[in-house]
Amino acid sequence: MRLSYEFEADRPTQIGMIVLQSDETLEPDFRVLMPPKLEYLVARVASSSVVSSNSLRAMEMRLTEAAQLLPRGAAFSAVGYGCTSASAEIGPDRIAELIKVGVETPHVTEPVSALIAACRHLGVTRLAVISPYVEEVSQKLFAVLVDAGISVPAFSSFEEPVEAKVVRIAQDSVAAAAIEIGRTTSCDAVFLSCTNLRTLRVLRAVEADINKPVLSSNQVLAWHLVRLAGQPLRRAGLGRLLEPC
Repeated sequence: MRLSYEFEADRPTQIGMIVLQSDETLEPDFRVLMPPKLEYLVARVASSSVVSSNSLRAMEMRLTEAAQLLPRGAAFSAVGYGCTSASAEIGPDRIAELIKVGVETPHVTEPVSALIAACRHLGVTRLAVISPYVEEVSQKLFAVLVDAGISVPAFSSFEEPVEAKVVRIAQDSVAAAAIEIGRTTSCDAVFLSCTNLRTLRVLRAVEADINKPVLSSNQVLAWHLVRLAGQPLRRAGLGRLLEPC
């Protein structure tokens, strides 16, 4: 016997995410960050286990294929790409172009565009940056920020190119580095770069210590995606950017 059925009357807001094969942090962070009534659906893109300018740029030719792996029946209000350094290396406009070839969506963002939007929202023009990677990988990020009117007065790095080690850098080490650069640098805010770096649980404590906003890749990306999807994102205890009004 063939059963009859009806379609749901109301469709939830949906966003898509393209996550690096090597990333172990973004999805757990998004489970904490995302509003309960918003659905986020994930596809993975092949990525190198070692980060360099060449390995980051190699993802350019894989982004459309990764976007095509997102569910075809979904209606994506926005789609995000989860790599800060590759977003700067490849360029936000090129990333948006490649993703829109693979999936229909009105909006595409990534951590670099999200960071710039967050800085403008908070009035930040001087941003101290902490990265797990060597400075060479971060040079493109600095250039994009400067072009957006955001100076980088200080930079610190754990100089760890291996992704499997980046994700296991202790959050206490991240917090100590953020406090040091935030206390000693003439900056408006501190940015913890890399979607695979575990940062979410230290944001509030570091902000309380240095009395400045602290931003992270996954925090700004979630905030920007949800805004592009037409919803607010408010989460107490996860940084000033997300504090409830």
